Amino acid sequence: MAASRIVAHPPPYLHRQCSPSDAVSFTNPTLHAKRYRNLSIRSSLHEGKQKKNDLADKPHSVELRTSPNDVRDPLVLPRPLSASVSDGSGLRVAYQGVHGAYSESAAHKAYPNCEAVPCEQFETTFDAVERWIVDRAVLPIENSLGGSIHRNYDLLLRHSLHIVGEVKYAVRHCLMANHGVKLEDLNRVLSHPQALAQCENTLTKLGLVREAVDDTAGAAKQVALLGLQDAGAVASSSAAKIYGLNILAEDIQDDSDNVTRFLMLAREPIIPGTDRPFKTSIVFSLEEGPGVLFKALAVFALRQVNLTKIESRPLRNQPLRASDDSSNSKYFDYLFYVDFEESMANQNAQNALRHLKEFATFLRVLGSYPVDTSST
Repeated sequence: MAASRIVAHPPPYLHRQCSPSDAVSFTNPTLHAKRYRNLSIRSSLHEGKQKKNDLADKPHSVELRTSPNDVRDPLVLPRPLSASVSDGSGLRVAYQGVHGAYSESAAHKAYPNCEAVPCEQFETTFDAVERWIVDRAVLPIENSLGGSIHRNYDLLLRHSLHIVGEVKYAVRHCLMANHGVKLEDLNRVLSHPQALAQCENTLTKLGLVREAVDDTAGAAKQVALLGLQDAGAVASSSAAKIYGLNILAEDIQDDSDNVTRFLMLAREPIIPGTDRPFKTSIVFSLEEGPGVLFKALAVFALRQVNLTKIESRPLRNQPLRASDDSSNSKYFDYLFYVDFEESMANQNAQNALRHLKEFATFLRVLGSYPVDTSST
């Protein structure tokens, strides 16, 4: 398929320093007609079509179904918010999992007075925000032990939401089972793959077979509802309380410094400031060639901009490219996700991205947002 030719303008906060002539044309092999979602919404409290003024009726959960024949509407650049919401009053915030999930706790840390809305899948949370079912989403992006959550990196590119904040949450895993079940009775343990990986040493010593499920709280719920006598769950202490399970062991993660970083997503970006530490997240792709990635990263080093994260992901719609030489070898095209410590209100950051756009084949600012400086 031929690559689409598009013209990209800087994000709203770059226009303060840019003229229309600063627009840059680039080839983006990923941006052609995208499949979108025809959403059928079910709630435990009500059914039927929801209008915007009906959102006061608060469903406990959201399920979104897809139709493969619908095409995503063209992206319309939203108005920036004048400021971020401080305490989340009146906000409905989506998270992946069921009641008692770590993501729910992170949502309440990010927006203390919000209504947390559980969603079955990560993609459901994105769709719920885009369709105005909820106001925000809080999703995990990386863990200090388990590493990056690659699925959510891919979803950030597929959807048009903006990162408006981050929150770091200390994860403390517990091994739990039904009342009357002892540690020696257990043969297997259920939990999310990330949680199982974070407790690998402990679970190996106990000789337990690991079974992956969608989320930690869902594992606790399954053990409780099925009355399992040979299986336990790795989840939070709040999940044990919610589902009536007995905690057999606390803090079973391999490292006590187990922190998950969550992103706060919204339909509109916030206006970045300079009154406090800010972080900016971008994604870009490059032509293949010697030193091209070095050249891209140098635009930040030359301006003393500190990078805090770099993640590469294969380009989904064009994963392999033939080599130009006679070796007939093939290689991957990659997208690079980068976080750097700078606000897009700062001229230094704007200049760095202008420089990067001179040779990047694709560039998108995912968000410029306050750094979480609170204790975990």
